[in-house]
Amino acid sequence: MGALRGRWVPIAGRVLTAERQTLRLPDGRSIAHRPLSPGERRRRLLASVGTHAMLIATSAMFLLPMVFVIATSLMTDHQSLTRELWPRPFEWGNFAKVFARIDLLRFTWNTTQIAVLSTVGVVVSSVPVAYALSRMRWRGRQAAFLLVLATLMLPFQVTVVPLYVIFVRLHWIGSLKPLIVPSFFGDAFSIFLLRQFFLTIPDELSDAARVDGASEWQIMTRVIVPLAKPAIAAIALFNFLYNWNDFFGPLLYIGTNKQLYTLSLALSEFRTVHHVEWNLTMAASLLFMLPVIVIFFLAQRVFVEGVTLTGVKG
Repeated sequence: MGALRGRWVPIAGRVLTAERQTLRLPDGRSIAHRPLSPGERRRRLLASVGTHAMLIATSAMFLLPMVFVIATSLMTDHQSLTRELWPRPFEWGNFAKVFARIDLLRFTWNTTQIAVLSTVGVVVSSVPVAYALSRMRWRGRQAAFLLVLATLMLPFQVTVVPLYVIFVRLHWIGSLKPLIVPSFFGDAFSIFLLRQFFLTIPDELSDAARVDGASEWQIMTRVIVPLAKPAIAAIALFNFLYNWNDFFGPLLYIGTNKQLYTLSLALSEFRTVHHVEWNLTMAASLLFMLPVIVIFFLAQRVFVEGVTLTGVKG
């Protein structure tokens, strides 16, 4: 029951009893409502069960492969080649065997260097470009933005040959530089995502800062960036995950320098050597995924907020 036209009536309290539901108004009056009929309650219960059943089924589709990896990583050598689905007994020593057979700490350090430095480079280089394309007025701004979007249509396979030739002439092949330095020249997708988020920030905040004598750099660093932390965290997580899981780039540029192998290259080589020891392969895969899973769960709230708020203006 709604309020009368032209008058706002707040609901002060609600009393639930076994027979009926009573709404108390601020002036002391009460309005009684009949409880839901058994048929309506049954319909709502079935709808809730159906919705949760679909969500549980969808979640199971994504969780079952992870459960299989964890279960296989805890099996013995013989049991991993059978049809058994649950380890008996739990072989926790598989993880120690992985550390003993490959230099996992070195490969993790190499991967961490690439992922962290590349993420820093993308954030540092993309924020000023996105600010210029969204908060500043200058001739050719839309054309520059379209040019940035056009680079998204170029697959990596198109630019890989020219980039490889450039890195050969710079004598960077066999080092981590080709995997880190290009990130400091911006990323088209990150620029686009940040630009869309910056457009949602009211212009009045920037105008007030300009009236107080702030420069564009001060407005960007003291006004826009603090408000855009969710979007910045989202692109940082995107780029960290991409560089952590990247296989083609390290394979192409690092080459045969095994001292600089990343986890993806080490996992591929480990699987080639131990292709019949599925328990060790799954244990190595689990160790490879563990840091990413932890980082995602820690940053999940900020990540979802940055993605959902991007492009919502007003």
